[in-house]
Amino acid sequence: MTPTPATARESLVLVHREDTNGRVVVTLTLNRPAALNSFTAAMHDVLLPALNAAAEDRQVRAVIITGAGRGFCAGQDLGDPTMAGGMDVGAVVEKYYRPLAQRVRSMPVPVIAAINGVAAGAGANLALCCDLVIAARSASFIQAFSKIGLVPDCGGTWLLPRLVGRARALGLAMTGDKLPAEEAQRMGMIWQCVDDADLPGAAQALAQRLAAMPSKALAETRRAIDRSMVMDFGDAITLEADKQRELGNAPDFAEGVAAFFAKRPAVFKDR
Repeated sequence: MTPTPATARESLVLVHREDTNGRVVVTLTLNRPAALNSFTAAMHDVLLPALNAAAEDRQVRAVIITGAGRGFCAGQDLGDPTMAGGMDVGAVVEKYYRPLAQRVRSMPVPVIAAINGVAAGAGANLALCCDLVIAARSASFIQAFSKIGLVPDCGGTWLLPRLVGRARALGLAMTGDKLPAEEAQRMGMIWQCVDDADLPGAAQALAQRLAAMPSKALAETRRAIDRSMVMDFGDAITLEADKQRELGNAPDFAEGVAAFFAKRPAVFKDR
């Protein structure tokens, strides 16, 4: 099914819903292919509400973010009026990239980035904000900020060292070198690299698999892992106990146990 945009502004992000037995996967496609889907204020004004709508819709159980054409996202469009007239770049981060990154990291369902081409600058770090990143073999990641005298944003300074370690994070950020998708997978920066033709199917299959799983437990897994990164070992175990206490009293746990003993597929509904 091809999404039908209602207005020119809405067409900057295409929204597609795939409903499988009441479990909805929403695909958000950044849609400025002639500009490698680089961000403008207008695109931000559509993407964040689309993510919020997916978060609020209890039928939605997974989200895919991808790009139209030959690129995922080339980062900020430096020709956008938001960057004109000596604009405070920090204000752009605070107004647009902070809420976008924090929204992705706080979604109540898993978020998959399907990287169909170059992901540069804030586009690369938006991808890394997602829970799982699947990239086409021809895709690449570029921390392009140093080339224009800036530091990584959209969460990049937090994400990169945690994903690949300090040495590699500094190397990627300082040189701005292109990192091929296969190398990104090898160093643990992304989840999976697949043949180009297989990317849409692989992303959808993973999303459908996650959509059938207990959404609340998956979201809490993300939160627990993120929080544990700044805790000592004992505090992390305390956090695990707190999460298990909460989830152990939720319907999905009872359903999972019942399904296990009945040797049947579980039907999870919590979010």
